[in-house]
Amino acid sequence: MVMCGVVIEEDRIDELVALGVKDSKKLSPKKREALFEPLKNNFKHMIVIVHAADIDIALNSPDLNLNWLEAIHTADVLNELKPDKAIVDSPSNNKSAYGAYLGGLLKHKIELQMEHDAERFAPVAAASILAKVTRDRIIEELKKKYGDFGSGYPSDPKTKKFLEENHEKHKEIFRTSWASYKKMNQKTLGNY
Repeated sequence: MVMCGVVIEEDRIDELVALGVKDSKKLSPKKREALFEPLKNNFKHMIVIVHAADIDIALNSPDLNLNWLEAIHTADVLNELKPDKAIVDSPSNNKSAYGAYLGGLLKHKIELQMEHDAERFAPVAAASILAKVTRDRIIEELKKKYGDFGSGYPSDPKTKKFLEENHEKHKEIFRTSWASYKKMNQKTLGNY
């Protein structure tokens, strides 16, 4: 999982719009790549990479879940960047509970605006582009080492096939808490 925060003065938001910044999912990989360096070089940001093993630890903990893990890393970003206000893309349906949890992790007073689909806001879209390109580059590096496994998302048929063929061989790259991974191991155990 790759997360990112971008800090920008409100009077510079038009610069993001002029660059063509929008929801990373609505941009081609080529356009995201073209925006990466201008965003990285011209706007204060922080990128956090959360490894599969860290996600597994959180999901196997009685005190954590994926949303709380994301809040912890979001707090790390906000504590480092120290914005006055932050628009946060809430992964939780309960924005107020997520915001309260996140707020309790902050070291500075920051006005939090919790949103769903927050990439409609240019600063969040800029952060999503930096995160997506970083993730895509990591995926390409992993493919050089392990072979083509597709996008890495569980809905991708190529990823599913790679998981089926390599779930025991390359455990280090899989989230073992991933339902698809668990299902694969149940099939393997059932064969004995």
